[in-house]
Amino acid sequence: MTWTGADSVRHYENALDCLLFFREEVTVEVGAAVSAAPRSVMGNVFMAYLGLLGTEEKEAAGARKLFEEFRRGVHLSDVTPRERMHIDAASSWLDGDIHRAGRVLGEISVACPRDALALAVGHQVDFFTGNAVLLRDRIGGALSAWDEDDPHYGPLLGMYAFGLEEAGDYRRSEEVGLAAVQRNARDVWGIHAVVHAFEMQGRFAEGIRYLDERTGDWADGNYLNVHNWWHYALYALEAGRTDRVLEVYDAALHNEGSAGVAMELLDAASLLWRLHLGGVDTGNRWAALADAWAGRRDGAYYVFNDVHAVMAYVGGDRIADAERLIRDREAWIRRAGPGVSNVPMTAEAGLPVCRALVAYARRRYDEAVALLLPLRHRFHAFGGSHAQRDAVQRTLVEAALHAGHHEVARTLLSERINLRPVCPYNWGAHARLADRLGDAAGAAAGRRRAAEQQAAAAHGITGRSARRVDGFPAPTVRDPPTAGL
Repeated sequence: MTWTGADSVRHYENALDCLLFFREEVTVEVGAAVSAAPRSVMGNVFMAYLGLLGTEEKEAAGARKLFEEFRRGVHLSDVTPRERMHIDAASSWLDGDIHRAGRVLGEISVACPRDALALAVGHQVDFFTGNAVLLRDRIGGALSAWDEDDPHYGPLLGMYAFGLEEAGDYRRSEEVGLAAVQRNARDVWGIHAVVHAFEMQGRFAEGIRYLDERTGDWADGNYLNVHNWWHYALYALEAGRTDRVLEVYDAALHNEGSAGVAMELLDAASLLWRLHLGGVDTGNRWAALADAWAGRRDGAYYVFNDVHAVMAYVGGDRIADAERLIRDREAWIRRAGPGVSNVPMTAEAGLPVCRALVAYARRRYDEAVALLLPLRHRFHAFGGSHAQRDAVQRTLVEAALHAGHHEVARTLLSERINLRPVCPYNWGAHARLADRLGDAAGAAAGRRRAAEQQAAAAHGITGRSARRVDGFPAPTVRDPPTAGL
């Protein structure tokens, strides 16, 4: 580690441990590493990565400025080959080419498979770009080089479990995720992977119990707690407990004490949008959420965030704001330079989804179907997980039903039911389609299946492990990951 003394190395190692377990102290430790050795290559690289991992435009701009200052004092011939590759990866991402950053980090992992920073950051790149195969194989390709007694082997298992889930191997994902959490109960990414695996298998009651039993391990003191509360709310939604969904929303997802970071606001928008699709009255929550998005004044940086901002504007009946954001991104695409990953992500997937959300809000359901149907197998191009993108998939289903595109709706629901036979939403939508087709028996059967599955899911909430709303932890107000660096 070039230009890095022993004290800086100690802080760097602490920061790496915090990063792998999503602990909030990571910012302090990276700052201490750079303070102890201002020219430390890996300290400055780590700081740059932190400025990017939150998908916050302003934080990334600040990180880019600092990293450019650092690079002006560095001759690449003076640093090690691996450090040069890390500098290249960080510089590529700071310049907007997240895909190239991921490729360079992959090259590091081939040459140095026990570089935990390269693996962890590369794993998040794969998540942000929606690459399910790499989410699995980037980690899987390095695991055999690790000693199972290494204290960081567990977090790698948690990453691998998430990759397995996104690639469709739910049972193996569950097995590996449980093994990760067994090694360290506060491995929140491992917990997150198990929760995803339960979600995709329709094991909602088990998922609720799993989260309830481990609330002390994941529900506070880490950067993933709000997202895991979001998963809890998704389980409650499948159980038909919209009252519980809104309780979780108010206590953990968005309230006056929320930090207002993009990753938390998008979870809030995604949850309210699912309720909106179901015709649930959410009171004044949309207005507050739309205000929070508007207050950020985000430019074109990461279109996955933009899609959820549009959801909030549409839900808050601020169509003009949604259309203004769309026009701004259209203009940005025309003037953006080459090599910026967000350009194709925005043009090919993000903007059509944003336009479809506006069309849906205006009840132009034919238009929404026309925009979304050709993209339904390519939504991953703008990032996120299957569970997150399901809000858009459901929008397509609902638009097809409203538009009277019965064959399209039948095809979509057949796909969904055969992939996820335990999902009350799927069967409820199937019943509504059957009603429209005059199939009384099919509608009754669909409603019966939906009710049975909802009841089974609700058992996780009403059983012995149920938690009171006043037992939820108070919301943690915190700055984005790069604060104070």
